[in-house]
Amino acid sequence: MQIKKRHIAILGSTGSIGRQALDVISNHSDRFEAYALVANNSVELLIQQARTFMPEIVVIANEDKYDQLKSALSDLPIKVWCGSKSIEEVVQDENIDMILTAMVGFSGLKPTINAVKAGKAIALANKETLVVAGELITSLAIENRAAILPVDSEHSAIFQCLNGEGNNSMEKLLLTASGGPFRNFSKEDLQNVTKAQALAHPKWNMGEKVTIDSSTLMNKGFEMIEAKWLFGVDPAQIEVLVHPQSIIHSMVQFEDKSIIAQLGQPDMRVPIQYAFSYPERLKTEVEEVDFFKLSKLTFERPDTNRFPNLTFAYEAIKAGGNMPCILNAANEIAVSLFLQEKIGFMEMSLLIEKTLQKASFVRSPSLDDYMQTDSETREITTELFKAHSFV
Repeated sequence: MQIKKRHIAILGSTGSIGRQALDVISNHSDRFEAYALVANNSVELLIQQARTFMPEIVVIANEDKYDQLKSALSDLPIKVWCGSKSIEEVVQDENIDMILTAMVGFSGLKPTINAVKAGKAIALANKETLVVAGELITSLAIENRAAILPVDSEHSAIFQCLNGEGNNSMEKLLLTASGGPFRNFSKEDLQNVTKAQALAHPKWNMGEKVTIDSSTLMNKGFEMIEAKWLFGVDPAQIEVLVHPQSIIHSMVQFEDKSIIAQLGQPDMRVPIQYAFSYPERLKTEVEEVDFFKLSKLTFERPDTNRFPNLTFAYEAIKAGGNMPCILNAANEIAVSLFLQEKIGFMEMSLLIEKTLQKASFVRSPSLDDYMQTDSETREITTELFKAHSFV
């Protein structure tokens, strides 16, 4: 019997997750089809992807690149759209079975909301969506019966650990972190960290923004918030463990103190493929774990004195309301400034902390409140940087 191909829309097809998702589709072209490809700015790569995978629709967010995209694909029967409104519309296409949300940052929020409202299955790689508006997204998912399947390796690991456990109560989630490239750096060493050093992650191949977030432990803070909404636990039940080998991707402790872990090589194609094929597991070419070569697996407590962003995340989700939204917006600006080499590594956390103190708190935010918070926070962070009043 021929299996119907699953039509997949990839939001962020030219980014790291998007490119690896296309590898998965290419390796299982009998099971998956790239129905829609969406990119923000990388028009040359989007053109190349469109000619390779022949999707039904391609969308470029940057409207200035539309003519170039349209012209380059004029000989093909591909619909070419542009702009943010087109991204919000494409996710509602009735022929799409699953949407991989891999756009970076706040930009993924509105398309994800539209996809959830359309009842689409979501392969969630944009953690900021749940960081910013977790309560809104999860309630919409229940209301519209939209499945959310985690793509982050840690959340995919927890999801896999919970399979078959029914109503058994989980006592604690154990999120693992590689510790990033500066795990053994002193505070003095961190003052002099360069952009190039911060982008050299020891284990994972990721985009620039996520790589910087990993080096500051903000990424782990965001994953903690995401886990709270995905698995319905209190943040106090989520413990972060630094695990430099990155073989155990996360664990679940149950009330009988049994712990179930998910292990594997650090390769994002595995959780992407699992989200696409769930509940099936399909063959991959990923290298298997050789326990004899590993020799040992080690764990450490995260040092929140050197890496305070993890503390900011716990404090933000404890406060609730729009505080995680403020945290995300401040972090996006801080990371952008660091990548432009306008502020230092440690100054990112100082700028974020000062912004958290100045931004307006909203206890029960609506979608409009989230949009306003994001805009206001970016202005505050930018002004603090210009005035150099955060150090």
